Amino acid sequence: ATRLELSYSKNEILAMYASHAPMGGNVVGIDAAAWRYFGHDASNLSWAEAATLAVLPNSPSLMHFGRNRDGLTTKRNKLLKHLFEKQIIDKLDYELSIVEPLPVNPYPLPQIAPHLVTQLYQRSPGSNIQSTIDKHLQLQSEDILERWNKDFAQNGVNNISALIVDLKANEIISYNGNVNFNSNVNGGQVDIIQSTRSTGSVLKPFLYSAMLQEGLLLPREIVPDVPININGFAPKNFSLNYDGAVHVDEALARSLNIPFVVLLRRYGIEKLYEHLKDIGFTTINQPSGYYGLSLILGGVEAKLIEVAQAYADMANIVSDNGMQQYSFKMIKDEVQIKKNNQPELDAAAAWLTLEALTNVNRPEELDWNMVPSMRKVAWKTGTSNGFRDAWSVGVTPDYLVAVWTGNANGEGRAGLTGARTSAHVMFDLFNILPNTGWFDVPYQRLSEVKVCRNSGLLAGMHCPESSVDTVLVPIKGSRANVCDYHKLIHTSLDDLYQVYEECSESRGIHSKAWFVLPPTWEWYYKQHNPEYKSLPPFSPECSDATSNNVMQFIYPYPNSVIKMTKQIDGKYGAIVFEVAHRDSSSKLFWHLDADYIGKTTNIHQISISPAVGEHVLTVVDDSGNSISTKFIIDKSS
Repeated sequence: ATRLELSYSKNEILAMYASHAPMGGNVVGIDAAAWRYFGHDASNLSWAEAATLAVLPNSPSLMHFGRNRDGLTTKRNKLLKHLFEKQIIDKLDYELSIVEPLPVNPYPLPQIAPHLVTQLYQRSPGSNIQSTIDKHLQLQSEDILERWNKDFAQNGVNNISALIVDLKANEIISYNGNVNFNSNVNGGQVDIIQSTRSTGSVLKPFLYSAMLQEGLLLPREIVPDVPININGFAPKNFSLNYDGAVHVDEALARSLNIPFVVLLRRYGIEKLYEHLKDIGFTTINQPSGYYGLSLILGGVEAKLIEVAQAYADMANIVSDNGMQQYSFKMIKDEVQIKKNNQPELDAAAAWLTLEALTNVNRPEELDWNMVPSMRKVAWKTGTSNGFRDAWSVGVTPDYLVAVWTGNANGEGRAGLTGARTSAHVMFDLFNILPNTGWFDVPYQRLSEVKVCRNSGLLAGMHCPESSVDTVLVPIKGSRANVCDYHKLIHTSLDDLYQVYEECSESRGIHSKAWFVLPPTWEWYYKQHNPEYKSLPPFSPECSDATSNNVMQFIYPYPNSVIKMTKQIDGKYGAIVFEVAHRDSSSKLFWHLDADYIGKTTNIHQISISPAVGEHVLTVVDDSGNSISTKFIIDKSS
């Protein structure tokens, strides 16, 4: 007692006592008792309620709702009379207080944002902390997650996590680490916001923005979308379909896998690896070679809090014109913490990325025009391999909403995709937020250029004026590649044949620009773009002319290492090689090394089982055009 008197004031001693005094049952402290017995915080206690709690520490067993009610009432009223006699309360307050009934049943203790409360308690046990959480918004978001959880649980998907951030204040205003916190099953106490999960496609925007920023990509540049197999790595689009060629902003909005694997090869795995670490992904802790090209398809794990922070940084870079970024605040009046190793990010590239992400059309998954939200949101979904993790992240200038859906134990479920689960939750959360405007265009960091509408590249000398658009690109983008898909060709006057002047004869000759894709791209592209016209064949009179670009291997890639494994019967399976030819009626003759192995028409596929080692595959069409490719066969047990 002496040490207390010498160390603390009377008010401080009283405050410590009030925080630790027994209040009946397992309730300790005035704040907990106010919630347990009266259903609200201590600052809103009535005189009768305050007096009830004041007399409890001497006889905490009195607070029992089945007995001793008269004795507790007598003790309370005696204290109220003393307060009246000391003129601390007036006569009216006294008379109202002594007739106020005791509570009949205890109230459940509040469980608002339990995962955040647990985290803050572990950070500063025993401290009085005011969080940044908006209580009303938190309760609304918890209701939304519980409603969707009942729906998803019918498919064995038991966990949902969601974060809402006020970007202007840089504060987390709703924190839902998981649903069913009090449940002993299904991992409800796992805080997914702080857990590492497979990222799916949510990292694609960061590759897109990085390449835009460095002038290595234009916003609508076409990229290949065809089957690929790179040393045994054969990614596929979610829809299992291919467009042949697709504008990269559309590939981002549709979350196509093949185009982004191709872009990662162009940009460099090591460069993206370092970039992701620089922008705040702390869980990327293996060497870059460990992830390889899967880096862009969910091969790395990340925390929801870090994914949200990276998207928030992109939004804030546009809003603040590239100002320094800070980590989210969870405590009011907390000093803002500047992010470490922050790279120099470009507002122009970030704005173009967010614009691309406003395209809500996901034709391979759902019709997103049916989503009940009229606001403009830049958003991205992601689904991990095996349908284990479903993501959706959206930003406006004022708010960020990030959602994860899945099972805390990592169990995958068919149909668990970001589009079909998390995105619906995300838009419901946006609908409880105030509507906001959109990002201002950072004109000072953008440059106007003329691009070819078909290719998305800088307009070249053969791009028709009617297909040239003026667009905004990052300043470095003004030095990007010039379109070489439009070629000047000579055709007969009826456009049925390619000709040369010396062999045009009676067919006549004129020159025109023609949009020409590589044969492999073209084979798939024509299936989705019927207006595309293949190059016409050379006229019979020009039969000695050679066409250098009439066919192309779909599989294998040049210098591929193809690994073959034994089947159930102990034998090695065959490999299907495939070629695209501009003229589907052509006959192709196939040769493996020096041996003729067969002929194909219309669908140019052939199945063979080569021996171990290096081989050369040669294909010749009936006009004498030929192509060859090298590959290596590796047979393992």
